[in-house]
Amino acid sequence: MTTYTRWIGESCNYLIRLIVRGLALSRIHPNVLTFIGLLINVGAAVLLAFGRFRAAGLVIIGAGIFDMVDGRVARETKQVTRFGGFFDSVLDRYSDLGLLMGLLVYYAAINRNFYVVLTAIVMTASVMISYTRSRAENTIPRCKVGFMERPERIVLVIIGCLFDRMAPVLWIIAVLGNITVIHRMLYTYQESQRLEDAQLRSVPDSERISR
Repeated sequence: MTTYTRWIGESCNYLIRLIVRGLALSRIHPNVLTFIGLLINVGAAVLLAFGRFRAAGLVIIGAGIFDMVDGRVARETKQVTRFGGFFDSVLDRYSDLGLLMGLLVYYAAINRNFYVVLTAIVMTASVMISYTRSRAENTIPRCKVGFMERPERIVLVIIGCLFDRMAPVLWIIAVLGNITVIHRMLYTYQESQRLEDAQLRSVPDSERISR
């Protein structure tokens, strides 16, 4: 089994390397690839809005390929920039929210108001997971804790689409997503306290008394 899964992993990596090499030779800008990924996800959102879950799942997989290769193409073509990372992050948020918006439209159309609210909770959790990390890293060096980051959420959505099990997937993301947000808040509190204590210990007693 280990040999089999390893072979699959190596084959996928080889295919990704071929795609990256081809895109690098085409001289397409990495930001264009990021934008194409967003457009593909918009197409998946439309499919979700019409309840065509399995087709949407396949389209999301296609969008994921662009999400995987844009950074590699940037490194391969030496076009890594600060703006590129920012642009990729912003469009990822639009992609995530677009997919969930498609689900909102679908559940509203079939009068499943409870799942409209559940999807809205998932949207909130998705935004807050990213926001808490971004905001925390203005205070502490890193805050990459928790287990419901974007790759995990996308994989779960794909599973929900392909196996027509979107309702349990939404529950999982809603619960674990908000737990991830709480985890990041607690971690940031602990780390900021630790840094503040270390800073106080580094100040001489005489200076503290003068203050």
